[in-house]
Amino acid sequence: MAAATAPTSFHIRRSFNYNANLQNSFRKVRSVKARSIITANSLRAPRPQNVSGEFFVDHTCIDCDTCRWMAPENFTRAGDMSAVFKQPSCEEERLRALQALLSCPTSSIHTEKPPHDILEVQKTFPIPIDEHTLPGVYHCGYHSDKSFGAASYLIVRAEGNILVDSPRYTTQLENNLKMLGGARYMFLTHSDDVADHEKWSNHLGCERILHSLEVDHSTAAVEIKLEGSGPWSLSDDVTLVHTPGHTEGSVCLLYKPRNILFTGDHFAMGERGWTIFERYNKLSVPKQLNSVKLMLDLDFEWILPGHGRRAKFKDVEEKNSSLRAFLETKMQLL
Repeated sequence: MAAATAPTSFHIRRSFNYNANLQNSFRKVRSVKARSIITANSLRAPRPQNVSGEFFVDHTCIDCDTCRWMAPENFTRAGDMSAVFKQPSCEEERLRALQALLSCPTSSIHTEKPPHDILEVQKTFPIPIDEHTLPGVYHCGYHSDKSFGAASYLIVRAEGNILVDSPRYTTQLENNLKMLGGARYMFLTHSDDVADHEKWSNHLGCERILHSLEVDHSTAAVEIKLEGSGPWSLSDDVTLVHTPGHTEGSVCLLYKPRNILFTGDHFAMGERGWTIFERYNKLSVPKQLNSVKLMLDLDFEWILPGHGRRAKFKDVEEKNSSLRAFLETKMQLL
């Protein structure tokens, strides 16, 4: 056996340099982790635009507008994010603020202390749109960051309930939906707003509907793929209308018994009036405007969008007058 040799000065220096470099690397990793923690903590800190009190919005807000239309008495836009401009002053306002908190897609709304009644608030979902004029139509809440904070809806009907687009999956919402009869179908307006569609399909056993032009690897298993340009009848009371523009396969759902058009991201009321979300258009603005024209021939008085705010017309004549004015203004800008 060969005799062991003493380490040379070169080996000693190399070993020392290696250990020193390793220690420096560890210090750098710890420093990066520390900065990440500090950054994460600072992002979750209250924005200075919030008024003091129980509720606040942090710096992770994506400006999806959800809290501002769910609880307009308390939330507003400040800069390019939301903020609390007035704390809830009654139980009804506080309930809506907590519903907005649970619906926030990025969990950007907080309370100073854990709310004692949050479990009771969870039971209020899905929320009726209008119990008097739209019985059986609900806002699911629990918006998902996977769909950039889009709203989803439940239609309760004897022929089988319909989920319109996908909320964020939670077991509490699943239980609440099952108490209302679950869902026979999940209608997906377009590829942007599919969120947790697979989980909902697995848990509720609902068939998913999506235009074939919107299908990708994440939705390849969708049960019903629409082909062509429609329209398609799901039943006597439900018509699906192809409205290309925002995306090539965008489709709206017309629910005839309640005169509602579920528009996805095709058309909505924004904070400053009607919008087709030109900034996020993936196909063609002129084509989208042509699809808006198709809405003139549809009989509805409510618009329930994915992004944007819901709208109610007095009658079909008011709806058409409003759409024509929007189209005239937009056409002049092309």
